[in-house]
Amino acid sequence: MSRLDSFIRRMTAQRDIINFVIAEVVEIDGPVLELGLGNGRTYDHLRENLPGKEIFVFDRAINANPRSVPDGEHMILGEIRDTLAFCRPRIKRQASLVHCDIGSGDPTTDLATCSWISPLIGPLTTKGGIVASGLTFELPEFEEIPLPEGVQKGRYYLYRKITETN
Repeated sequence: MSRLDSFIRRMTAQRDIINFVIAEVVEIDGPVLELGLGNGRTYDHLRENLPGKEIFVFDRAINANPRSVPDGEHMILGEIRDTLAFCRPRIKRQASLVHCDIGSGDPTTDLATCSWISPLIGPLTTKGGIVASGLTFELPEFEEIPLPEGVQKGRYYLYRKITETN
C-alpha cells in the first residue's frame, strides 16, 4: 500500500472513530481532553460537532492552522506528561472524552508514553466516559469497546470507564 493510501485510511479511520465517540459522549457531563493538537484537524472536528462541550487541548507547542487553535484558557502548553498530571484545577471536572493522538510511530517511544500516560487518564475521566487513542493503554477501571465497522483492528483503541474514581 502506498503511503498516500495508508494516510487516507488512517484519516478516514480517525474521522469514523471520532464521529462514533461523539455520539457516545454527547450526553455525558464533562469536558473533552484533546491530547496532541498537531495541526488542529481533530480539535476542529470535535469543536464543530460538540458545540456544548468545553475542549481542553494539551501540546508542547502550537503548530496548527490559526483557525484550529483554542483560546488561551483551553490551550494547555507544555510537556503533556507534566501538564496532564496537574490540570484538574483548570479543567474542574472529569472528562467525558479523552482523545489521545500523540503516538510517535516508534514502538519504544510509544511504549514509554503508554507507561506514563495510562495512570493519568483514569482519574481524569468520568464514569461512562471514553478514551480514544492510537496507542493501547493499561486502564484497569475501563473496558475496551469494539471499534466501529470498517475501522481496522489495531489502528485505534476505545475504552469506556466502568468504575468511579476521583
